[in-house]
Amino acid sequence: MSSTTTFKAARSGVNVRLILFIAVVSAPFVWMAYAGTRYLFNGGIEDKGEYKLVDLKALGNFNFDGANGATNDVPAIFRKLDGQKVALDGFMWSPLAASQLSDFQFVYNIQKCCFNGPPLVQERVFVHVPNKKKLVYVDRYLRMVGTLHVQVKKEDGLITSVFTMDVERAEAPKSM
Repeated sequence: MSSTTTFKAARSGVNVRLILFIAVVSAPFVWMAYAGTRYLFNGGIEDKGEYKLVDLKALGNFNFDGANGATNDVPAIFRKLDGQKVALDGFMWSPLAASQLSDFQFVYNIQKCCFNGPPLVQERVFVHVPNKKKLVYVDRYLRMVGTLHVQVKKEDGLITSVFTMDVERAEAPKSM
């Protein structure tokens, strides 16, 4: 009596389910590493062709003497934006109770004032709508596109602005 035992060879292929599982689990970490690395290399400024998309939080995230600061105290990467067409994402703010504005401030987070006090002068962009036009005030996240000016302005010995913008248009951001 002869008994033959057949052995089945172990699977010698790629385990697709394991690769898919690893890819799904690692995707958020890879995305965070990419976003952080990209921010380190571009300083919060992305060239979009028509304009430069500038991270509004990065724009004001530097130490600045609110009493004695000068334009040269603004980091060079942001001074280079002077006179260029940029897009900023953030919120409109105005101390005036008007529904249509020709001048207002643009900040990255309107609620920040509730916890840390009002934004510092370098954390605000003072926006002007040229040609006697006005923008409707909205209380939602917006993208402002226009010409950025980087110049420390003083009135009565106090710094009133670091960044100003002549806005061309306001729109909903294409991606958040």
